[in-house]
Amino acid sequence: MNAPVAKIRMGFVGGGEGAFIGQAHRQAAGLDGRFELVCGAFSRDARNNQNTGAALGVPAARCYSDWRQMLDTERALPADQRMELLIIVTPNHLHAPIASAALSAGFHVFSEKPAALNLAELLPLKKILESSGRLYGLAHTYLGYPMVWQARQMVRDGVIGKVRKVLVEYPQGWLSEDVAGQGNKQAGWRDQPEQSGLGGCIGDIGTHAFSLAEFVADQPVLHLCAMLNTHLDSRQLDDDAALLFKMDDGATGVLIASQVCAGEENPLKIRIYGDKGGLEWRQEQPSSLIHRALDQPLRVLRSGVGQPWLCDAATRRMRLPAGHPEGYLEAMANLYGDFATAIRGHVEGNAAPGVPGIDVGMRGMAFIEAVIANHRGDSKWTELVCPQ
Repeated sequence: MNAPVAKIRMGFVGGGEGAFIGQAHRQAAGLDGRFELVCGAFSRDARNNQNTGAALGVPAARCYSDWRQMLDTERALPADQRMELLIIVTPNHLHAPIASAALSAGFHVFSEKPAALNLAELLPLKKILESSGRLYGLAHTYLGYPMVWQARQMVRDGVIGKVRKVLVEYPQGWLSEDVAGQGNKQAGWRDQPEQSGLGGCIGDIGTHAFSLAEFVADQPVLHLCAMLNTHLDSRQLDDDAALLFKMDDGATGVLIASQVCAGEENPLKIRIYGDKGGLEWRQEQPSSLIHRALDQPLRVLRSGVGQPWLCDAATRRMRLPAGHPEGYLEAMANLYGDFATAIRGHVEGNAAPGVPGIDVGMRGMAFIEAVIANHRGDSKWTELVCPQ
């Protein structure tokens, strides 16, 4: 009889009381029972930090006042007690410094995106990662959905033929008003370049649309032509973006990302067309993938364990029979599951198979900088150059 596999001991930086994304990460990590929370520096506010730890069952002695103390103390613990994996769910400006320190201290890292504030900050992180012998992942959660993997496989299999057109959009409405001025902390730091980076909407959700387009189309964006807008005078960073792009194998596309589309919730959507048909996937109806063929009626593929027409990559990411919806937490849990498999499987290198890693982070940052450069410059097209 095989011995049970030990749970992976994880710690959090950020994600204190009132932080949606920290709670989402903890719920996703707990879904398949492969992780246990052992420590955290959840908040700079001492009371919030201790309250969060107490609510989560973390001993007071392992609720640290800051992330530096946490790394130093955890590293000194016996190997069978110390944290193995650090989860970073802070504002953007802390992602790279914390990840660099954690990797150098011998811990695996799973970080919210973006990986850094800019490419100049990301390049040293990549070098540290490559010499660390640790694994690194980014929470591009939408790449964890089963039917996104199904769409990608159908593109690879030539079901829709040679890809010609990619349309991807991510409209939100939560910043239609000045909610930062009304005390919304999440909106507040996202509009501060020193905390968010040079991009506002384009960095926050535009990168999700971009990574989805490259993932499903299975080819990189080479050139883009962009327009950014800031619709509220009180804002420093963009809240609305639209761009054209050209891909490696000849496909062209349109990307729209906006956080001032009043009334919208979270309708990330991609449509991809080849010379034999098209595919459509919507995040708000994630169990369905629409397939349009040139000479056949429209069909809708549905997710669910045991569906024989789904590819292995999609099926492995499902937990329930058809008709039982799986959503955002399950998609994020898929990233955690693949990360756990890589850790316990002692995968060589720095990337966990199936989990967006440093290369996705590099392309996302290069995308943001190319969009901003094109918007500010006079050239019609800007090349998207991603350092190696």
